[in-house]
Amino acid sequence: MQIMATEKTNWLIYICKACGLLYKEEEGDPDSGLAPGTLFADIPEDWMCPLCGVTKADFVLQETNYQINSGLSPVANNFYSISTSQSARTRFSDVLIIGAGKAGWEAAQALRQLHDSLSITIVTGCSGDVYEKPQLSVAIQKKIDLERLVREKGLDAANRLNMGLFNHTHAVHINPNLKQVRTTKGVFKYSNLIIAHGAKPFRHPLLNAQECWHVNHLSTYRELRLAIEKKKSQIAIIGAGLIGCELANDLALNGHQITLLDSAHRPLSQLIPEAASEALMRSWEKLPIQFLGTQDITEMSTKNHQKILKMASGVQLTIDQIVICMGLQPDYSLSKSAGIKWDQGIAVDPQSLITSVNHIYALGDCISIGGKTSRYIEPIIRQAEVIAQQITGNHSFVFNQQPCPIRIKTSSLPMRLEGLIQQQGVWKFNNQDQNINSQKWQMTQWNNNQAGAQIEIG
Repeated sequence: MQIMATEKTNWLIYICKACGLLYKEEEGDPDSGLAPGTLFADIPEDWMCPLCGVTKADFVLQETNYQINSGLSPVANNFYSISTSQSARTRFSDVLIIGAGKAGWEAAQALRQLHDSLSITIVTGCSGDVYEKPQLSVAIQKKIDLERLVREKGLDAANRLNMGLFNHTHAVHINPNLKQVRTTKGVFKYSNLIIAHGAKPFRHPLLNAQECWHVNHLSTYRELRLAIEKKKSQIAIIGAGLIGCELANDLALNGHQITLLDSAHRPLSQLIPEAASEALMRSWEKLPIQFLGTQDITEMSTKNHQKILKMASGVQLTIDQIVICMGLQPDYSLSKSAGIKWDQGIAVDPQSLITSVNHIYALGDCISIGGKTSRYIEPIIRQAEVIAQQITGNHSFVFNQQPCPIRIKTSSLPMRLEGLIQQQGVWKFNNQDQNINSQKWQMTQWNNNQAGAQIEIG
């Protein structure tokens, strides 16, 4: 498919409601055959988001109150483009951002688009390279080489946005009274602070962390890929949630023998009804995936360079690699040092996203709104824009929390969820043939005669 470009100057931007990917008409999507200058209206209806796989119908017009500034003016104090070898000593920024994941870079981008002379600095414990985390669980299926996973080097992104980056720099303590953050490379002072350090993977209490993989970051995913690329490995994945199922599907497509373990009796038990879980397991029958439910690990040992897992059920596995996908939990220590209110995550105001401490905002995986966390990509772009507007004085620009569609990227049987999942609801088919192989096999969840959620399978 190759779409011809259209001559135009007032290009529009559309955002994916599921993952937050931006489709920019001016840039197009050459990898999908959409040349630069392809109008969104001219894209075929069956075109799919290159990141998460939803269709064109899940994109909406991105409305902004600013124009993207492609020519940023230099800042007078020549603060930017700091190399990682320099010591921070004590430096000041109008806005200091902790974390260089999706949330941190989106916050920096939103701020720069609103103000071209605001001093912005990111401090991060990682390299700061820009990449899309959802791709980690489907990279093999999409034939994405490790080198292509990095969209932009961290220092290149910092230069493009005319801002400072201190990578491999860990934030240790926040002093809100002095408005400063102590790090492993010195002290940073700020006018406004944005916490965007994400969340850490849950660790299994009986498993040695050094013997397991937690695929939550590009660096560890790269190490896993390098460890298994030379041979077909036997891999145990602990946790059959969204990431565990997608990763199992992806690794199995590359010929690895996968055992997927969970304490629940079926995969994706918190997201989809039992019939859908059964359909997913049937779709795996042609892949080297074995699902073992209601399993509790009691012991781990090693022998002849392999790992042995013992279960309370009596099952024993001998495998080469263990990958833990048991979910995420935000780190409490940094917020505690600042006296920030905590409620399953950093508690933020539902509209302004400010924390309980003045001049400190937070977004992404590390926050909670009304005690509820969100682990999805789509809200992050909107959260970043709200914080940028709030910091630059537009307090009428607020965050509206809304359900976002979820794409389960198991290629053997992809699914799309929309609406609010309610565990107490009863699932009913909304078509009469109930054919699991149909293209539009849907179920609607009903609770007190109110439609709560909808699933499309296939």
